[in-house]
Amino acid sequence: MLNSSFVLFYVQDAAASLKFYSQLLDREPLENSPNFAMFGFDSGLKLAVWSRDAAKPAPVAEAGGCELLFMAANVKALDAMHDDWRARGLPIEQEPVTLDFGYTFVALDPDGHRLRVLAPVSESSHQHA
Repeated sequence: MLNSSFVLFYVQDAAASLKFYSQLLDREPLENSPNFAMFGFDSGLKLAVWSRDAAKPAPVAEAGGCELLFMAANVKALDAMHDDWRARGLPIEQEPVTLDFGYTFVALDPDGHRLRVLAPVSESSHQHA
């Protein structure tokens, strides 16, 4: 059975992405080189950024075709994260909204990769519109 615990984003400027994700995630990379950096999460997931110019074979897709999802503990925590990310200057692609799968918003990293935050909500809980 296959198992994966790794997400890789191709970026224009690996150093800028290293700085962005170090600050956003409040952690240092597990690995770091001029064209590559990798971060580890407590869940075991790893996020890596690799310079588009150094990647072999060269990537053909642009950013925004997938999302990195972060779970918030609840609606209040999601709203606090939204406010924090906005204050940090992250572009907000989608303001907080309740969709079929929960309360969510989407921000973008410097390359336009989508960072979705989700707080699952039940039908009995308070819903934002």
